[in-house]
Amino acid sequence: MNLIHRAATGAACAALLVLGACASAPGRPIGWGEPQVLVAPSSFTGVHGLAVDGKGRLLAGSVVGYEMWEVDRNTGAAKVFIPAPEGQADDIAVGPMGELAWTNYLMGMVRYRESDSAPMKVLAKDLPGLNSLDFDRKTGKLYASQVFLGDALWELDVAGVAPPRLIAKDMGGFNGFEVGPDGMLYGPLWFKGQVVKIDPANGAITVINNEFQTPAAANLDGKGNLWVVDTKVGQLSKVELATGRKTVVKQLQASLDNLAIAPDGTIYVSNMANNQIQAYNPATDALRTLTSGKLAVPAGLKIDGNTLWVADIFGFREVNASSGDVLDVFRMHSATSEMEYPFAVGVSTKQFALASWFTGTVQLIDRTTRKTVKTIHGLKAPYDALPMEDGSVLYAEIATGNITRASGTEYATTAVVASGLKGPVQMTLGRDGALYVTEAAGTLTRIDLATGVKTEVASGLALPEGVAQTPWGSFIVAEAAAGKLTEIDLVTGAKRTVADKLPIGRPAGPGMPPPYVVTGVAVGADGSVYFSANRNNAVYKVRPQR
Repeated sequence: MNLIHRAATGAACAALLVLGACASAPGRPIGWGEPQVLVAPSSFTGVHGLAVDGKGRLLAGSVVGYEMWEVDRNTGAAKVFIPAPEGQADDIAVGPMGELAWTNYLMGMVRYRESDSAPMKVLAKDLPGLNSLDFDRKTGKLYASQVFLGDALWELDVAGVAPPRLIAKDMGGFNGFEVGPDGMLYGPLWFKGQVVKIDPANGAITVINNEFQTPAAANLDGKGNLWVVDTKVGQLSKVELATGRKTVVKQLQASLDNLAIAPDGTIYVSNMANNQIQAYNPATDALRTLTSGKLAVPAGLKIDGNTLWVADIFGFREVNASSGDVLDVFRMHSATSEMEYPFAVGVSTKQFALASWFTGTVQLIDRTTRKTVKTIHGLKAPYDALPMEDGSVLYAEIATGNITRASGTEYATTAVVASGLKGPVQMTLGRDGALYVTEAAGTLTRIDLATGVKTEVASGLALPEGVAQTPWGSFIVAEAAAGKLTEIDLVTGAKRTVADKLPIGRPAGPGMPPPYVVTGVAVGADGSVYFSANRNNAVYKVRPQR
């Protein structure tokens, strides 16, 4: 470090002592190293529906990623089969002549094509939560169900001429189903813990078994059995159609989503929380992992000591900042979880706060017991939340432009801390006691929590998302639209690039807000910068150079 740099650093530190920075903290580095992988990338962006087509290809759908993938059944190598946004698939069905249909869950559509080279058609639209579908392989009829954002079963016209025919509604969440050779529809009722068959002619429901926790999907093996995955307890089970008798065949992990049975009898199972597909051989009881990840869709993150806390959309994870080892705190839909698709996380000494703009919730969790203290519902797209040491919580709603403090019994007492923000995305508490927030419009803003006074720290940023303060007082911001991390000097406002050409800034699909899956940023005590990569599901570490 030359004398000029030492002097500049000393002057900045003297100014920042007023803000509580620099005291026995590492000085400003001369630069940054190349990003290093802390948690390895994985395929998909959450994996859901599976199908084996007439060419023997294993197809896998992703909702958050808006893509359909092809997975090599021998090696597990995966590649995009139908790109975003048309490829979004919660479930995939193969017709009797090799036709392909899939559900665009977030778009409320069913897409269809007769072959790889044929044009895509939209067979249904304006049906929110279109989830599962399948063909009758004898008649060519196509059926689809709505789950979570609706609760109905439809027959669709593959010619795309006639409107969808309503078969039944308010069934209890008819999820991953299959049409049997008898023309009946076999599948689970998610919210009732049942496996049923439904007559598509009149919607009549017959219960086959009611011993499940949260059955997510079911497939027939052609031998008189229905294979079922239970997402809540992570089990693969077999149900005899003749007797309804259930046998748990394989204990897997929670967050199972779907399954597909290949002509050779191999059962492929997907797990949304691990970007995982496993292959099970019923004849030998052998289980093989084709592809898997440590994280699903890492978004907001915070650091505490040597631990990174990661909101992973389908999980809440604890990551060792040195080794990259990943531990589950919660998994989506598991027996011990009450999560609602977390996109951001806040951390205090006593609590975690998980925010989900998708479900409009902030979930407060006791750090010691890992029990939910309160889930605040009905919020207007909360993009971040910070639990405070006094027991209150701050949350930023992008739809209102407000940052609100909730406190008291059941967090029922609310007060707007700041308003008029242009898309508040991520927040961090500065060492000066102020709140710093990125705004999607391109600014980093300081908010005095006592007065609500807003001060612009930096402008002209390209969709800023994650933000964290360095030990020497500057701020690191993820500019998602530019694919880079930027350091902002709090005293001079000067900017310098920490790292660029990063796998961040996943584009939002139709109808989704531009800050989609946020890029989380955290800075350790030694000045190392950590960030989540929503284009490949990894977490990276950037070391300062001195």
